[in-house]
Amino acid sequence: MSTENKKGTEHPLSIVINEAVKIFTDLGFEVASGPELEDVWHNFDALNVPKDHPARDMQDTFYIKGEDGKVLRTHTSNVQIRYMENFVKSNRKPPFAVISVGKCFRNEATDATHEMQFYQIEGLMVGEDISMANLKGVLSHFYKKMLGEDTNLRFRPSFFPFTEPSIEFDLKYKGKWIEMGGAGMVHPKVLENCGIDSKKYQGFAFGPGLERLMVIKYVMPDIRPAYQGDLRFNQF
Repeated sequence: MSTENKKGTEHPLSIVINEAVKIFTDLGFEVASGPELEDVWHNFDALNVPKDHPARDMQDTFYIKGEDGKVLRTHTSNVQIRYMENFVKSNRKPPFAVISVGKCFRNEATDATHEMQFYQIEGLMVGEDISMANLKGVLSHFYKKMLGEDTNLRFRPSFFPFTEPSIEFDLKYKGKWIEMGGAGMVHPKVLENCGIDSKKYQGFAFGPGLERLMVIKYVMPDIRPAYQGDLRFNQF
């Protein structure tokens, strides 16, 4: 297939990212950003994932030679830590709601649904009366806006060091349930690490990947072409 004389178009992943940001900002979420090369405190320790925690083994991967204690971030959750630290330093108090979108890096076995580089959207809402019901409502609204009102989500118990209780959520697609990401109520220790009173405030966080949403939205069989540089991928 020749790409000669074809108009340039947005990358499908960029379209999904822009739509996602629009949906959340319409709900009142602020947009924040953070570094891709992160220190261990913001990527692991502040998120209640100490060095000897088994959950860290899955993500303790790309450290940079010559950069002491610096790792390519394994999730966008580093941004929620930085946001809350800055929020407290500026003498503000909850409630707040924030999202962050960006690249993450893990030593993954590459296949049709996994890549060692991927985009994640991190969401965080903290206040006095935030509950799991708010989390489910926000996620359901997001996926219905993205994929249509008949979109079905399933929530099931899980475990993450930075949330308690924790859930994973799945999307029904072509009669099958596809895992989309993890979420839960922010662990009190995470709030305390950022200087927020966990006895007065609570909140939720979520962090789905966006490539899987892209392949569902545009009926693609594989996420890997998104990173292979073939111009035909933008001519769908």
